Amino acid sequence: MTIPTPTRNASILLAVLAVGCDSSGLTWGDGNSVITAMSPDLWAEVEQEVYGALETTTYTVRDEKDFTVTYAEPGGEHWNNMRRFRVLLLAGRADDWFVAQALEHAEEPVEGPGVHEVRGVWSRDQIVTVVVLPPENRAEFVRTALPEVHERLDRNFRRYVYRRMYLTGLDSVLADTLRRESGFELMLPRVYRHEDLDTLHIFRNDNPDPSELIRQIAVTWAEPIPEGLRGEDLVSWRNRLAALHYNHPQSSEIEGGRNLDYRGRQAYEVRGRWTNPPELGWPAGGLFVVRGVPCLEQDRMYVLDAWLYAPGKQHYEYVIQLETLLDTFRCGSGSSLVP
Repeated sequence: MTIPTPTRNASILLAVLAVGCDSSGLTWGDGNSVITAMSPDLWAEVEQEVYGALETTTYTVRDEKDFTVTYAEPGGEHWNNMRRFRVLLLAGRADDWFVAQALEHAEEPVEGPGVHEVRGVWSRDQIVTVVVLPPENRAEFVRTALPEVHERLDRNFRRYVYRRMYLTGLDSVLADTLRRESGFELMLPRVYRHEDLDTLHIFRNDNPDPSELIRQIAVTWAEPIPEGLRGEDLVSWRNRLAALHYNHPQSSEIEGGRNLDYRGRQAYEVRGRWTNPPELGWPAGGLFVVRGVPCLEQDRMYVLDAWLYAPGKQHYEYVIQLETLLDTFRCGSGSSLVP
């Protein structure tokens, strides 16, 4: 196979070359790699707008792209392989052959221009977003549709992350134990290990190897509820936790904070970057998210500290994992926790 001119996304190209002529129907690519297909003349008009609208960034330990867009010409040299990726975005008229092929898989007939979603068109576990264009003003219609396209891609990616995170199953036994014995609940995958230190609970997933990936959440509380406890107070608390109970101390640099409506509770969140102190002799760091959640019926202020270590990896998927787990937190007493 002749290697073409390098594309904007070299990793996608390498994946295409690796797929070769395999016809097993497997789905390729990550949940946030978007193969975008439309006619070359239309792509020339909207290319920069598509990149700008879909390759938005989220702060992890740096500004990281939410999605990576790679253009594929319908019917081009690598089309047969690239159309099998997990996430596709098509734009064209309903009678364009590649759009018509996708719309054959729609659950209901598609009438008129708009944004539609179909599944399993060219491979299993595939989601194809189709922007059906009007005969005129095609480029303007694409530009107008991009916010909805991004919203759909983001929603589907979060579902993808959720399914991958819970592949090992939900640890309902742990959730029941926490609810009964400690008055709070977290819905964690079974792969997380639990350490109970009375008023401190540590949940850790360092698979496949702690030198490659660590996801950890600590839950502790103060009672009665202290005054304030915002911003720097929360970070000071997490630094003490790290010094006393984590494998290594952590210094914290605040990136930002916000008020949070946390299942009806007025909570506060701070996130930023943690690093190991220089005196440890090796550099390590990552993202942290710490939340202060008041539970009035228990007269407790809970502090939830989640942090990530993922050197050399894209962080966005793991950040969504930690946020999702933090969002499962409930507090109360006994077996009837308040949402």
